[in-house]
Amino acid sequence: MEGTNPVNKKLAAALSSGAVLVVALTGCTSSGGDKGPDPKLVAWAKSVCDAVPAQDAKIKSANAAISTTAADTAEPETLQKTDSQAFQDMSDGYKAIAGAVSKAGAPPGVADGDTRLQAVVKSFDGLSVSYAGLKKQVDALNTKDQAKFASGLHDIATQMTDLEKQHKSGTDALEKLQQGEVKNAIAQQASCKKVASSDASPSSPSAG
Repeated sequence: MEGTNPVNKKLAAALSSGAVLVVALTGCTSSGGDKGPDPKLVAWAKSVCDAVPAQDAKIKSANAAISTTAADTAEPETLQKTDSQAFQDMSDGYKAIAGAVSKAGAPPGVADGDTRLQAVVKSFDGLSVSYAGLKKQVDALNTKDQAKFASGLHDIATQMTDLEKQHKSGTDALEKLQQGEVKNAIAQQASCKKVASSDASPSSPSAG
């Protein structure tokens, strides 16, 4: 299908920042020390980190699916179906992580913890809504008209690039939430360590 796959490659490239956002929750290592984090804070970190692996896998799979169709000579119907499912999975993944963070509540003993937590939830919920919107757009594309389909994909890819600002906002919110003992408590969680090690890449944030 000449003319559509190059656009899907652009879309696949724009998706890369999604994985970085999840790593931002898990990529920092503990600085150690004689005294560990507050047990209540460790329990809070566990409730958040335990929700991450499944959603991280869902988001990574969505990225991989779009990258695969970008490399293949896929028909418009296949591109539409793949991209639609990928956007749905990313929307669900971000919403689930936002829900897990919201359910955990503000980290104990952290100044302005509730404000920082709400910023994270707002960022992830916003991304979830944005990807749900992209799913609706890709579902509405006319696969019978090559020119219109390619143009529609191009518009979606452009919006994906614009989403980088939302990913940056989400990353910043996560970094502000992970201050001091919060970072150490998260670093102790096996589930977050697993995601951090499996997602590590040159484009990922360096360990805190």
